[in-house]
Amino acid sequence: MSKKSNVRECALELLETIDKNQAYSNLLLNNTIKRNEINSKDIGLLTELIYGTLQRKMTLDYYLKPFLKNSKKLESWVVQLLRLTLYQMVYLDKIPERAAIFEAVEIAKRRGHKGIASLVNGVLRSIQREGLSDLTQISDEAERLAIETSHPTWLVKRWVDQLGFEKAKEMCELNLTAPLQTGRVNITKISREDCLALLTDEGFQVEASPIIPEAIKCLKGNIANSTAFKEGLLTIQDESSMLVSYALNLEQDQKVLDACAAPGGKSTHIAEKLQNSGEVISLDLHEHKVKLISDNASRLGLTNIETKAMDSRKVQEHFEPESMDRILLDAPCSGLGVMRRKPDMKYTKKEEDITRLQTIQQNLLKSVAPLLKKGGVLVYSTCTIDQEENHQVVETFLRENEQFEGDQSMVERMPDAIKPLINTFELQILPQDFGSDGFYIACLRKKV
Repeated sequence: MSKKSNVRECALELLETIDKNQAYSNLLLNNTIKRNEINSKDIGLLTELIYGTLQRKMTLDYYLKPFLKNSKKLESWVVQLLRLTLYQMVYLDKIPERAAIFEAVEIAKRRGHKGIASLVNGVLRSIQREGLSDLTQISDEAERLAIETSHPTWLVKRWVDQLGFEKAKEMCELNLTAPLQTGRVNITKISREDCLALLTDEGFQVEASPIIPEAIKCLKGNIANSTAFKEGLLTIQDESSMLVSYALNLEQDQKVLDACAAPGGKSTHIAEKLQNSGEVISLDLHEHKVKLISDNASRLGLTNIETKAMDSRKVQEHFEPESMDRILLDAPCSGLGVMRRKPDMKYTKKEEDITRLQTIQQNLLKSVAPLLKKGGVLVYSTCTIDQEENHQVVETFLRENEQFEGDQSMVERMPDAIKPLINTFELQILPQDFGSDGFYIACLRKKV
């Protein structure tokens, strides 16, 4: 792809790659911006086009359907081009419809032939002339919500069953919005106020999080490009996942196991909470992911983290029973709480994935539990909002392991804004609660 290539053409190629390779949009977009030296003024539009078209894909297809006679015969790039252009026509006020259509026809001419350009022009002009289908004609409430907010129907029905219609609707609507970047100040090196001042001096628009004492919100810019980030004064982490370290009830000089640790956000937060004392053993299955943990720890100046590449289902072969003061199991999960960051994820997940993951989650809990000392705390967390991966996993574990109980004292050590969301020893955060990722935390204690 030429460095001078048109932003819409670049967006089209990315959408094709994401679709064909099931590649995650956030990673691909960041790599493309770096590789192609895209002009900073165009990055915003490119990001909007990619995320917007992906987030609204089902809605766009519903609107396109009456105007496409044989959509299955069309090449995939033509369908992507129509989606991309319709997204601009329907959702972007600043782009005139005629400009969006003109660009689409020009791209079609360059990539295809006269017939394709004519088809693209014809479809888009017909939509402009005749208007869009009325979504209120869909009689089934869950199905209509699925099309309106572009979520698979099975997922919407599942959320309606688990949360009720209104909460499911709020979550689906919020998933269509862009998340704010949040960072965690490394309090072993600098105060939050001083860090905010440094970032402001560098030109970033930042503010203190009202939820977490060491968290900041970035309203404009990417703080991963800041001097403060490079010097290890802060790291990128969502507010929800910062709560794990509060749940663990950490004290200096403790030995803590982080069983599924990459890329190291929670491990480094634990290490900071320990004030660089004690020992944090951070495990992950893959060597390249373990390196990410080490790199993060090194950048933040943390020396109390030891990393190992290991399958956490085999921890009992490597560590003594009752050798850990605290254990964190941030388990592999469906990731349904982070859809705003990975909008393409919702189209690739299947209902059977959740049941398969539940088995892995239960096996991991069984494996790590014997390593915890009596009186120690085990925190189980996920970045999903599904009860099958959350409450049901913990319920089964407690039923099968009588030496463990729910630790209701978790509420005492959580930030004040979080306390009303806690149900005894469990915390389920929905994205709409305070604009963070959907997240689950259960705090368990091994009886003395």
